[in-house]
Amino acid sequence: MKAIVCNDFGPIENIEYKEVDEPKLNRESVLINVKSVGVNFPDGLLVQGKYQLKPDRPFIPGMEIAGEIIAVGPDVTNLKIGDRIAALSQLNGYAEKAAVKSSSVFKIPPSMSFDDSCALLCAYGTSHYALKQRAQLKRNETLVVLGASGSTGIAAIQIGKIIGAKVIAVASNSEKQKVAKENGADLTLGYDNLKDRLKEISDGKGIDVIFDPVGGDIFDTLARTMARKGRLLVIGFASGSIPKFAVNLALVKEFSVVGVFWGAFTRAEPDEYKDNMTELFGWYERGFLKPLIEENYHLSEAAPVLKKILDRGAKGKIILKP
Repeated sequence: MKAIVCNDFGPIENIEYKEVDEPKLNRESVLINVKSVGVNFPDGLLVQGKYQLKPDRPFIPGMEIAGEIIAVGPDVTNLKIGDRIAALSQLNGYAEKAAVKSSSVFKIPPSMSFDDSCALLCAYGTSHYALKQRAQLKRNETLVVLGASGSTGIAAIQIGKIIGAKVIAVASNSEKQKVAKENGADLTLGYDNLKDRLKEISDGKGIDVIFDPVGGDIFDTLARTMARKGRLLVIGFASGSIPKFAVNLALVKEFSVVGVFWGAFTRAEPDEYKDNMTELFGWYERGFLKPLIEENYHLSEAAPVLKKILDRGAKGKIILKP
């Protein structure tokens, strides 16, 4: 079968599209004929050796896949050949076939496309966990979403509206702001004069919840716009820079800085994670949310696609097709 292989950590363009052995099935896993592969920001960090996970090399990247089951291990009782599924795996997703633990598999409803199911895993899963469990966002609170035209940003906008918050989307240009508005944002802003604009919008009270996957210099600005008892969510560092935090601001303004590591959540709290996914799938079937799929690319184009993601050039979700 064909797959994308990272032979060693380094520049993204060094990854190879090549023939590899088919994955072996163990007693508790299923073999999937992959139809869609979700592309995520951490995938690009992983192949460069810049992510928390440092797998042995060579390896196949990719954590998010959807497709049909073509074989099941002897200990698997809840899944069968032919089931349409989405699955999470730390590695091995950028391939024509993938073997994953049955516990990492979700059956997808007939109304859900393979592409949409990929988007609902990492992007919507992260934003849902961030806003529900970590921020405990409430109806009528004000939510500010940075990186608002990316896949997690769009997910945060849509989930924030389902919860009943007032959603302010922040994006770097008018085209991205338009995307955020089309996906439910009440108001869109650029990064210029952001502190003053947020103060004005909140009537000087500050912001209840900020969803920040960007980091960098803007973090200091955000910290100065928080309301009392506000929650500043640390999602990631798409800017490439990890900010330093003036902790006196948290003391004086009485707000919380809250870390969000969805991958750790899925492993540490598997039952709550499954409940979250059930809720997301239910919202999808009821038409409350809809992932934005920007474009499909062939699996062999993984390198330029990853570069686009890391350069923050994507609007919504990008899917690779084997």
